[in-house]
Amino acid sequence: MITLALPKGRLSRTLAPLLSSVGISLEPAYFQDADRRLIYGTDDPNLRVVPIKPFDVATIVASGGAQIGIVGSDVVSEFDYSELYVPIAFPFGACRLSVAGPEGFNLPSAGNTLRVATKYPNLTRKFLEARGISPTLIPMSGALELAPHLGLAECIVDLVSTGATLKANSLFEGEVILQSTARLIVGRQAYQTADKSLHKLVARFREISKTMQAEAA
Repeated sequence: MITLALPKGRLSRTLAPLLSSVGISLEPAYFQDADRRLIYGTDDPNLRVVPIKPFDVATIVASGGAQIGIVGSDVVSEFDYSELYVPIAFPFGACRLSVAGPEGFNLPSAGNTLRVATKYPNLTRKFLEARGISPTLIPMSGALELAPHLGLAECIVDLVSTGATLKANSLFEGEVILQSTARLIVGRQAYQTADKSLHKLVARFREISKTMQAEAA
């Protein structure tokens, strides 16, 4: 049995056509908001799907709970699990991890401190410390835009797609930490020990990715 971990939220809306392209049909209940199951079947009796939060996709695949998954490269970079093999970069799911703050906010010069609200502590710390800034990180998993207005932090580090949420909350995008698109991730141990079915599935995703990249060029 192969378990495919799929992210809920932003990326999930683009995944049904991708899965269909590689010959995977999800059971209809997967698309029903009222359904609360956590494991869904497919038309392949040896393949099941689990929809989970993006950060959990990387952890579950790295830990061996699922053999394969799809998630943004921002998540892959944040955790940097050595147990993950990342064979495919997809040309969709584009967004960026950026610093954002109130109007007039600028990063301080080297030698200063900065309070930052984020759910990306590793990438944020690495980015700021490379500039000689000592960060105090405020861990938040949602509604980060509130932090500067409530005095919790001077700025935030979060994913930005259109920038509409920042604008609606009177925040402005500053420096971009990294660009992100979707990735196929595979557990290294699973890939080394699995039978040909997992390798064939990865190969199907690779071919579709090449086609999508050619069409986008």
